[in-house]
Amino acid sequence: MTSEKKRLPSFLAAVILIILPVIAAIVCLGIGRYSLSVKETVDILFSGFTGKTVDKTGYTVIFSVRLPRIILAAVVGAGLSCAGAAFQGLFSNPLATPDTLGVASGASFGAVLALLIGGGLISVQLSALAFGLLSCFITYSLSRRNGKNSIVMIVLAGMVISAVFEALVSLLKYIADPEEELPVITYWLMGSMSRATYNNLIMGVPFILVGTIVIYALRWRLNILSLNDDEASSLGMNVQIMRIVFIAAASMITASCVSMCGQVGWMGLLVPHIARMIGGNNNRSVIPISAGAGAFLMIVMDTFARSATSAEIPISILTAIIGAPVFIILLRKTGGSWT
Repeated sequence: MTSEKKRLPSFLAAVILIILPVIAAIVCLGIGRYSLSVKETVDILFSGFTGKTVDKTGYTVIFSVRLPRIILAAVVGAGLSCAGAAFQGLFSNPLATPDTLGVASGASFGAVLALLIGGGLISVQLSALAFGLLSCFITYSLSRRNGKNSIVMIVLAGMVISAVFEALVSLLKYIADPEEELPVITYWLMGSMSRATYNNLIMGVPFILVGTIVIYALRWRLNILSLNDDEASSLGMNVQIMRIVFIAAASMITASCVSMCGQVGWMGLLVPHIARMIGGNNNRSVIPISAGAGAFLMIVMDTFARSATSAEIPISILTAIIGAPVFIILLRKTGGSWT
């Protein structure tokens, strides 16, 4: 009975944070230069089922402009938060992020390379995804010694690969045309949901969903992987295989997110800590709470980014401005400890 009582708050928190993104999406769909009430938004969303006559301009604004952005923001927020929680649990490191293995840096290099040679949005997305996954493969290959990969070697190799790709991005920015190409590259790297289209979503979202589902389905195993290798193996787990599965899933999420909207910092670092404050350290609760909270926060921040000023604010600027103070508050509240 006692254990059930302990699980109840985490369960309720997870349910609430699944509902929150839906509520945020409905409200935020009506926010913008062409504002709509919640009732008007709901009527437009379900007009295909109800047959009710709705405002044509509002219908176009919601389904052609805002809905793809809301979907992208929700999926990216949930995916990055889930990947960050997985890496923090896997590496037993509260500072681990989705870019721990250099995936975001590799994906950024691929995108910048495609932009530099004049590729379209699809080419940029494919190139970013390919180089993001390539960076993960290189990191894992470099960290392998005597047929095994230690956590320390994986993290150190990831830092090296990330630094290399960041240097290559700087090199491409250096040789880019300062009047035409460089502004486009710089703005892309700052992150934005403005490139969201249904075609882009069809290409990128499945990778995020698959990676998130894998992490969610195996989330209880993160509790075992947080032990040392000998203890985890004694419980019947193949540590190397499980480690590869989580790294591949989280890296696939990160590469796909970066390929669609550029770099979005802080989500994968901050949200898992908020999830632990709500549901405790058990990854069975942390993963779903992280996904729900990440989706909610990203929807809200993207809505603020596109509607607060006449010119859209890059999303990475907002996440840093909001994320850094919140993280400092969490550090002072928890003392930097998970327990």
